[in-house]
Amino acid sequence: MTTRATKWLSLGAVVAAAGLSFATGQSDQPVVAAGTITGPYALLLSASTDLGPARGDLVQLVAGLHTDSRPATLFDWAQQRGLSVQWRSGDRWAAVSGAPGAVGAAFGVAVHDYRGRQGQAFYASPQQPAIPAAVGGEVSELGRILGHIPHYESVPVIVPLDVPDQGLPPAGLLRTYNAAPLHAAGHTGKGTTVLVFSFDGFDQEDLDLYATSFNLPKFTPELMGDMPSERTGEATMDLEAIHAVAPDAKKVLVNARSTVSGDATYQKIGALMEEADRRYPGAVWSFSIGWGCDKIATAADLLPVRSALNTALRHGTTAFNASGDLAGLECKGGHNWSSPPAPDDVGLDSVASLPEMTDVGGTTLSTDAEGHWLAEQSWFAPAISQGTGGGVSNLFERPPWQSELRIAAPPNRRLTPDIAAVADPYTGVRIVFRRQHVVGGGTSLAAPIWAGLTALMNDYLIRNGGAPIGELNPLLYEIAQGARLPAFRDVTLGGNAVDNAGPGYDLVTGLGTPDVDHLAQDILALQRCGVGCG
Repeated sequence: MTTRATKWLSLGAVVAAAGLSFATGQSDQPVVAAGTITGPYALLLSASTDLGPARGDLVQLVAGLHTDSRPATLFDWAQQRGLSVQWRSGDRWAAVSGAPGAVGAAFGVAVHDYRGRQGQAFYASPQQPAIPAAVGGEVSELGRILGHIPHYESVPVIVPLDVPDQGLPPAGLLRTYNAAPLHAAGHTGKGTTVLVFSFDGFDQEDLDLYATSFNLPKFTPELMGDMPSERTGEATMDLEAIHAVAPDAKKVLVNARSTVSGDATYQKIGALMEEADRRYPGAVWSFSIGWGCDKIATAADLLPVRSALNTALRHGTTAFNASGDLAGLECKGGHNWSSPPAPDDVGLDSVASLPEMTDVGGTTLSTDAEGHWLAEQSWFAPAISQGTGGGVSNLFERPPWQSELRIAAPPNRRLTPDIAAVADPYTGVRIVFRRQHVVGGGTSLAAPIWAGLTALMNDYLIRNGGAPIGELNPLLYEIAQGARLPAFRDVTLGGNAVDNAGPGYDLVTGLGTPDVDHLAQDILALQRCGVGCG
């Protein structure tokens, strides 16, 4: 694979225009007490009303463990301080909970109640708890004491049908990413299930009109949980994009709304993933939800999610998450765009940045009238404060399969995104929403496109003696280093707020966009001979 060196935080036009400096020398920032959490976390608390010492019944935090053995010392330590520990056999994390005063005293921090700008009430500590010496032999890391994770519902970028290209229909989308040969050979997603995790619901009339408009089989997604009441178009776009490329795959809408009700968000996400894995083992997962930027949480907070995801990957699941539509400024949260960007705004969606999650960036696409690929560049629209997410993780170490990337970023950190697909709504995909044909976009379109394409590849692999893909990232980077068939179109033009696109891997579109027919054949070859056999 051709690699390149790039200047870390070589900012795009928006940040450059703001004159933003990322110097690492002396700072004019005020000195804060040891243990005080700064950055977006502190901004969250300062933007909320401090209601004084917490008065609820329970607060909790996650403790990462050195091993998966029962943490007997932690249990004893907690009991002596009026706290409780929840732990399951085999987990390398536990939840420690208790009355706010007891938790604060045990960890030597203050725990207060807050009311956010949108009226949400939550508990939080402005300080990061340290690992008590008595349990240091069992506890490796601690999460935040925070009862609310700022989240956002991905809302698709929808434009009227009068854009010049009027959006890609299903046949055009297949041609664009060279998936048409798989379709022609009868690989249409049979036997594969694709799950869409969403806060948003759908109207069956939209799905029916979409199917009949493009001569596709009608489909009614299964529901895991109740039908969400919201109708922003996100779930509709995701389901239709998947159906466009994998019409014979089973589609399931997973209601994820419960994960952001109350505290323990990441534990709830992990539990939802576990239930999805039990009910639909080996399914393909698509996420278009922002569950907090990676400067709000710690790696310990994400342990329940990471554990559940790893288990699902071992069962054959492949998981995709949208990189975000804020051009690498995910910690800005989509608010106050009139203010210049600052270093604390730079960040990633926490769940999307998990090393085991395949993070999907976005492009602006050019095709001919039939959908044949002509060119792509990164999706970046600074005038409307949108663009593909990407950057360097604040939480996770660089995984082995990214170790060969020569990119001038903070060492040993997870790099995102991994791959990309069309996200610009002005070159996007035709969908039906509210009984109208429109064009959808956003990286929340790119992720389900990849999910649908993976359903095709799984169909191909299984019918040719292979197996479902499962964890995709190691395969992607192995193939990019040199496979028999070129599987990626390198995106070398454009940028976002943290990097510029260029030859090889970049922090804008990752390895590039797919040639699906080639990628499927390369994956089958690796399955037959093993990763690293090339």
